[in-house]
Amino acid sequence: MSKTSTKGIWKVISASSMGTMIEWYDFYIFGSLAVVISTKFFPSDNPTAAFLSTLATFAAGFVVRPFGALFFGRLGDIIGRKYTFMATLLLMGGSTFLIGCIPSYETIGFLAPLLVLILRLLQGLALGGEYGGAATYVAEHAPAGEKGYWTSWIQTTATVGLFISLMVILATKNILSAEDFDNWGWRVPFWVSIVMVGVSYLIRKNMDESPVFAKAKKEGTTSANPLKESFGNRYNLKFVLLALFGATMGQGVVWYTGQFYAMSFMKTVMNVDSSQVDGLLGIALLIGTPFFIVFGWLSDKVGRKYIMMLGMLLAILSYRSIYKEMYNTTNVSYKTEIVEKTSKNIETTKNNDIITTISKTFTDGTSYTEKKTDFANKKESQSTISIKINSEDEWKLIFWVFIQVLFVTMVYGPIAAFLVEMFPTKIRYTSMSLPYHVGNGIFGGLLPAISTYFVTHAKANGKPEFYLDGLWYPIIIASVCFVIGMVYIDNKNKTNHL
Repeated sequence: MSKTSTKGIWKVISASSMGTMIEWYDFYIFGSLAVVISTKFFPSDNPTAAFLSTLATFAAGFVVRPFGALFFGRLGDIIGRKYTFMATLLLMGGSTFLIGCIPSYETIGFLAPLLVLILRLLQGLALGGEYGGAATYVAEHAPAGEKGYWTSWIQTTATVGLFISLMVILATKNILSAEDFDNWGWRVPFWVSIVMVGVSYLIRKNMDESPVFAKAKKEGTTSANPLKESFGNRYNLKFVLLALFGATMGQGVVWYTGQFYAMSFMKTVMNVDSSQVDGLLGIALLIGTPFFIVFGWLSDKVGRKYIMMLGMLLAILSYRSIYKEMYNTTNVSYKTEIVEKTSKNIETTKNNDIITTISKTFTDGTSYTEKKTDFANKKESQSTISIKINSEDEWKLIFWVFIQVLFVTMVYGPIAAFLVEMFPTKIRYTSMSLPYHVGNGIFGGLLPAISTYFVTHAKANGKPEFYLDGLWYPIIIASVCFVIGMVYIDNKNKTNHL
């Protein structure tokens, strides 16, 4: 590549990546704040049901992503890549900002979760059109033989978006008191996104159309009906299904296990302090993110297939061992309590609810706080546990999350180039977007809700290793995908379409 062309591709990547990163940030602050949101937009009398409802609303945004892929993919193949993903950026930004403005359940009742669900669906539609446009746009600017390397920069945006969402939340928590953050401060990350979206829109506005698409449009070879040509053509449909069941389905569950389920597991199953989880997850993501580029680059040299399949296989074989080690890190039954430092405090609220707070300290520096509320008006109680871990245990968890992020980079780093190369220019946006968003949006996006349900059900049935039951979902899905991918996917990188 010449210096001029290198400078040009970096400009394309910067503009595409920034917009995509902001969209992921917008999408993930909802998941990052799921525990807080469950208390704001859902009835508070059943915390477990409220949390599961929040995860279901979070998942709803993923379920509609394939519809966004079809709608915006069609537009992208007809009118162009640039204008389509400018529209998705504005739709996403507006929806995110408005979620931060919705009054709580206590104020407007069931209208609150309904409005959140509607905006969440709009977010999902927008994201369904964004990724395919950005990946296609970069790939169509990249030189032959280097698609994996250049598109892997787009692959970092999802992880960077999650990282920035965690850092913004952490900064907001540190600036505000715990009470202020709980009352209104949790809305700040939603409001901040509108400024970021505005800046990204101005940058994207000055971008040129993809040269490959511009050439096709000038020659009159674009598709008049991308949906029909993508899914009505049996030959092309075969590749769409292969992309889904042989690659993106497994990639999706590995992605969401390594990042979102790991976060949810530490907060709700291991009961680690929320701020500690955000911090250690942020460090693991920061260390792991460069490997997207490494494996994207490597896929140009050795092929996409074996890198993605190896990532899936390692995840399948090691998830249960990794999560067992993680759980035992904070399992207080393995720690020695300093009995003389144990305290118990009982107070009565104005509603005559009795709140019992038990605090424990352990010899390794771990602190444990359990708050139990016995409601006066109901014959039931509610307990919350918060565990603050020592520095050594923090680094142990960072290591185990980093290993999972490494699996993510193996399956996700090469996938954009893999998908782009499977389909011709005139139907590429539509054809690659659907399998990507079904694999990630449905198979991956449903993972937190399904896995949390499995864990909750196993715990209620008294299963000793209940905390591992949530892993059956990603293990089974990734195993099926691994077998199909190994048998039917060709390891040879295809360049004839570009």
